[in-house]
Parts: sequence; C-alpha cells; structure tokens
Amino acid sequence: MNAREIMTRDVETVDPADDIGAVLGRLARADFNGFPVTEDGLVVGIVTQGDLVDLFQPSDRTLWIPIGFPPFLESLTYGVDLSWDELDFGIDLARNVGRPIGDVMTEDVVTVGPDADIDELLDILADDERDINRLPVVDEAGALLGIVARQDLLRALSAERS
Repeated sequence: MNAREIMTRDVETVDPADDIGAVLGRLARADFNGFPVTEDGLVVGIVTQGDLVDLFQPSDRTLWIPIGFPPFLESLTYGVDLSWDELDFGIDLARNVGRPIGDVMTEDVVTVGPDADIDELLDILADDERDINRLPVVDEAGALLGIVARQDLLRALSAERS
C-alpha cells in the first residue's frame, strides 16, 4: 500500500495571499485543522489552527515573576498571562485579520511522493517531535496530488487487517 492508494485527492487549499480572516472562517467550517498553501499548483507552505492561534495568544504576553525568600538561593517562577481578555482578542483580531496567510504559514513543509509506502507514512505521521497531522502528497515538481491525514492512514491499516 502506498500514498497514492490512500490519499484524499480532492484537497482544499489556500493561496499565500488569502486573508487570515478568510482562512479562519474556512477552518471554522472545516472538519480538519489545516490547509496546504499552494501557488500555481505547487505546495509552498501549510497553515494549521495552531499557526493561527499563536497570533491571538502570543507567548510574549506572559510575565514571569520570580518568587522566593532571602537569600533567594531558590526561587519559583510563576507565569502570569497578561492577555486573552476580550479587548486583547479584539485588538489582535483587528491587527491580523487582513494579513496574508503567507505571513504565518509554515514554509518548511514535510511532503511525500505518491509512491511512499505505508512504513514511511507511519514514520512521519507517528513522529511525536514533528506532530504532523496532514501530509501533502506531491509529484517531482512539487505539485499537490493529494493529502494523507492520520485518519486516512488508520482507515487504510484497519481495512488491510480486515
């Protein structure tokens, strides 16, 4: 079994110039959590819910406070989130909604060819360090042919065992 046999061929994509707001709207209605970003049919990036959530809850709004007793040889550090109230969310939304998705997409996309076997797909999609849920399948030129999601792989493995 290979990627060509289990991939989804009808893949929803976004363009690097698409508004973040439009992509957020599409993700809200989708039953998956990311889109390949294509330009002229070639995969140039990928954007996920995680990429977009980071826009609205950046880690630089956490104030780290060291707390300890003299002589401060040992102290504990507490993180206090200074954001995520309605005002911050509204400001972040207004600031980011018109930006192009190309500004926040992941450009270093892990892809496979259509002949990638099931072991290669498993190695990539089961890698905790990478945490990839959707794997674009591309031809030699980088054109999108389909996508293999973890769920597709699990279905294929289940069908193979039946």
